[in-house]
Amino acid sequence: MNKIFSIVLSFVILLQSVGLHSDDLAQIDEFIEHAKFHSEQYGDNVLVFISKHYGELKAAHEREHQEEKKDHEKLPFQHHCHLSSIVAYTNNPLDSELESPIITEFKAAHFFYQAPFSSSHTKGLLQPPRHS
Repeated sequence: MNKIFSIVLSFVILLQSVGLHSDDLAQIDEFIEHAKFHSEQYGDNVLVFISKHYGELKAAHEREHQEEKKDHEKLPFQHHCHLSSIVAYTNNPLDSELESPIITEFKAAHFFYQAPFSSSHTKGLLQPPRHS
């Protein structure tokens, strides 16, 4: 079950990083239906259809065919996402003069192990379990 969940979650993250949303998947039937309409009405193949609705010919197609505007709004992948960030730079000049470093004497420290002492050890609270 964990593998299936992780695969599904990875797939959802992949789709969202590309820009696909769940409503786009629900509107695929509108895309296919409108592509069939263009094929029958104008003789467009799939590449020309995509160019007219998502590519270079989009502006000209929208100008010439205002009657299809409602159908165009139902097509998937019509998101207009913008990402902006604001970067602020601040200048904090150092008013104080640089001070000379403080040199301390080197003293060798000797560390040694001391057994921990606690009242809970002496009372027997932390004893391992016994098999009886």
